[in-house]
Amino acid sequence: MYQYLLFDLDGTLTDSEEGIRNCILHAFDYCGISDYDDNFINQFIGPPLMVSFQQLCGFSEEKAKEAVAKYRERYATIGLFENRAYDGIVAMLKELKAAGKTIALATSKPEVYMFPIIERFELSPYVDVPVGATLDESRSKKPDVIREALRRLHITTEEQKKQVLMIGDRNHDILGAKECGLDSLGCGWGYAKEGELQTAGATYIIDTVAEASQFLLTH
Repeated sequence: MYQYLLFDLDGTLTDSEEGIRNCILHAFDYCGISDYDDNFINQFIGPPLMVSFQQLCGFSEEKAKEAVAKYRERYATIGLFENRAYDGIVAMLKELKAAGKTIALATSKPEVYMFPIIERFELSPYVDVPVGATLDESRSKKPDVIREALRRLHITTEEQKKQVLMIGDRNHDILGAKECGLDSLGCGWGYAKEGELQTAGATYIIDTVAEASQFLLTH
């Protein structure tokens, strides 16, 4: 049985596409990027922004920092609330909590934005250990966020890690779990491209929130 459940946020617990998209477009406009489509924009949902701007746009580290700053300019006041919890998420977390599961967040979103979001959408009562990234990028990549969650959960041994499951919708969630020696559940309702979760090597893949809830209660 998995006792410790580490959830991603964007694309897993909340549908954050509108806010992220609008803030990415704000950054694109500042950087002079005009050649893009919906598929390109969707690739920014989930992974650390610094990584995405460098890998997807070919930006230098310095220019990526400028783009991230522009993104956050809008996100900090408007974009973070252009968001909603997926249908069934609050009920699922409530059931898991009642069943005695320990629930943590492990998101690449900076904690300064994470906390208002989970408060606004009534997720915080069910989260025992909320962990996000830092604004200074010292903790932004998924493995580092997961390691911090494990540290706060006082999980140190390989035997303890067998009780931990990382739950997310993108390949960096799955690969981050692998790097940290954890099993993973890929969420088919999020923003992964077709075959992305399979290619990343998710231990399990589940298509709906209702199916995930049943799975997590019985495994």
